[in-house]
Amino acid sequence: MTKLISANHLTKCYKARCVVNHINFDIEEDEIVALIGSNGAGKTTTISMLLGIVPQDSGTIEYWKSDFKKEIGTQLQSTPFFEGYTVEDNIKLFAAFYGISLSSNEMDEKLAAFDLLQVKKVSAIKLSLGQQKRLAIIVSTLHNPKLIILDEPSAGLDPRGQKEIQQIIRGLKEQGVTVLFSSHDMLEVMNIADRILMIHQGCIIANGSPSYLMEKYQTHHLEDLFFELTK
Repeated sequence: MTKLISANHLTKCYKARCVVNHINFDIEEDEIVALIGSNGAGKTTTISMLLGIVPQDSGTIEYWKSDFKKEIGTQLQSTPFFEGYTVEDNIKLFAAFYGISLSSNEMDEKLAAFDLLQVKKVSAIKLSLGQQKRLAIIVSTLHNPKLIILDEPSAGLDPRGQKEIQQIIRGLKEQGVTVLFSSHDMLEVMNIADRILMIHQGCIIANGSPSYLMEKYQTHHLEDLFFELTK
């Protein structure tokens, strides 16, 4: 399988505190990878370095091609939609950034796929949190990326909203998109992740499929594994 990202000894420190401390990992095509850890473990900083938002202090990040930025989509914890513009208008604006033009039928098909067709004329900032999360994934996949990176995509959602996001992520993989997402929801991770990168105090302490890691550490639940390795 093709390695899309290879991070080697990736490090980021703020004053005396190393938020990310010499971590190594790969992201391969056609997999859903969960970056898990408690708040402050280094998940968001790691994602920010992969996206080039925050420069690493040391280490390297190798990508599968030189113009990789054209084939990466991202949803951060907060997506700034354009105030005063409808859902449909926001999609058109983001599409224009990618040089994409959507027909009315294409627009409706995309909105219907994310259960947003009925609110396409509603101001984007007036949507529920779950609807905003789904809209954020739409705009981050308009250019048909090979890799999408999601920072806690279901944070703050109720169980129904969480399930909808999980179904979307599985659907992206079925379409050939590799997904890296961060989370501290162990049930969500168990439901959809092919592989786990567990980060604790800036270090990756486990890397493997949920079933492999639970068997390796003799635990029956992912939460038990997390508590065992981070105690």
